[in-house]
Amino acid sequence: MKLSTLDALQAARAARRPVVLVKRIADGEEVLIFKDRAEGALASDAAAVAAGRAALESGKSETVETASGKLFVQAFIPPQRMIVVGAVHIAQALVPMAAMSGFDVTVIDPRRAFASDSRFPGVTVLTDWPDEAMERLKPDPATAVVTLTHDPKLDDPALIVALNSDAFYVGSLGSRNTHAKRKARLNEAGITDAQFARIHGPVGLNLGGRSPAEIAISILAQIIQVRSAQAAEREPRERAA
Repeated sequence: MKLSTLDALQAARAARRPVVLVKRIADGEEVLIFKDRAEGALASDAAAVAAGRAALESGKSETVETASGKLFVQAFIPPQRMIVVGAVHIAQALVPMAAMSGFDVTVIDPRRAFASDSRFPGVTVLTDWPDEAMERLKPDPATAVVTLTHDPKLDDPALIVALNSDAFYVGSLGSRNTHAKRKARLNEAGITDAQFARIHGPVGLNLGGRSPAEIAISILAQIIQVRSAQAAEREPRERAA
């Protein structure tokens, strides 16, 4: 692998930008395929670019036979991410289940008594104020955001950042009455009705559970449901393109 290619891959990884490396086995020529462009010696090779774009959608790495030779196609797709605001009991149940489901999980809570490594072993825990942490994390289309604190001082700033981002899922704990009060506050802070409608609140599927673990299951189930529905909606558009 060329040094310039390695540098570009590392930059894409740091920015959580999906990219595919396509290398022609015969001579080692390469091209990097991003969603909006192709960079490298094989950028004019239609077969190489097509193979890279297919891998960008599927996330699969493979060897492909083409008219111009055998290609090694390697996909670098960032893992889906879950940002949990509030290091509460529900989070203690949700976080390990989300990690087992393939999410890269980050917990945010400035209350150090809650946000400790002992409560969330093996997970990134940030004790910054939620809006500051969220601005750094930059939720993207592969990110789910869940707020669980019940404290407007913590949940609302995080929701404002999430609703102004491309996060594929935004959910917030609270009753219907709490959600109505939340809407009034966020509208006053500049969030439109269309933006507010993105929030799943009360959060989670209505499974009838009441314990922290049962609520966590309902939240994770809803996130997976939303993710699957969005993927199914994209497929016809991608085939048409």
